[in-house]
Amino acid sequence: MCEYGNQGSGWCGWLPMLDCAAMEDAYLDRVLIGGRERREVVITPYDPAWPERFRVERARIAAALGPRALRIEHIGSTSVPGLAAKPIVDILVEVAAMGDAGGLEQAGYVLRVREDGHLMLRTPELDVHVHVWPAGHADIAAQLSFRDRLRASPEDRAAYEALKRELASREWPDMNHYAEAKGQLIREILARVATG
Repeated sequence: MCEYGNQGSGWCGWLPMLDCAAMEDAYLDRVLIGGRERREVVITPYDPAWPERFRVERARIAAALGPRALRIEHIGSTSVPGLAAKPIVDILVEVAAMGDAGGLEQAGYVLRVREDGHLMLRTPELDVHVHVWPAGHADIAAQLSFRDRLRASPEDRAAYEALKRELASREWPDMNHYAEAKGQLIREILARVATG
């Protein structure tokens, strides 16, 4: 079974332990709330307003969850200074148990993805994606490692941006297919992180 750690945005496809060569539409139909979406992929230059948008959303999430939010981090391409990206701020929220994320919908976020060990909620404007994982989930470390590597490595950052721009020039039946197409390079970069 192919699982997508970051539905619709960010660094989907990085999972090295899973074979995600072919997306399974039945799986997407099961985990996507509201069905698949066909949207144009637009890559914009880095916007220095993205970190501030994260800070605003971080405060909103912290107010909604209180101490149930064990960690709130800016992830995805908008968290990497100088990296062109889809203008969607991705946020990682670590909770002790998935049930601890209950206050996010009351705070105005809309549930988009429900899969075992991962929820993704977003703003109605579709410009913020909040990813929730339980404490200790492998996706948390991988997301943070990938972000930190792109922040530190101009070569990997340039390669990732070039791939995103090339992929954005294509038409995709669903945003998740675009995200999955980045998987091979993401896995290669994470392998470099692992080997130091």
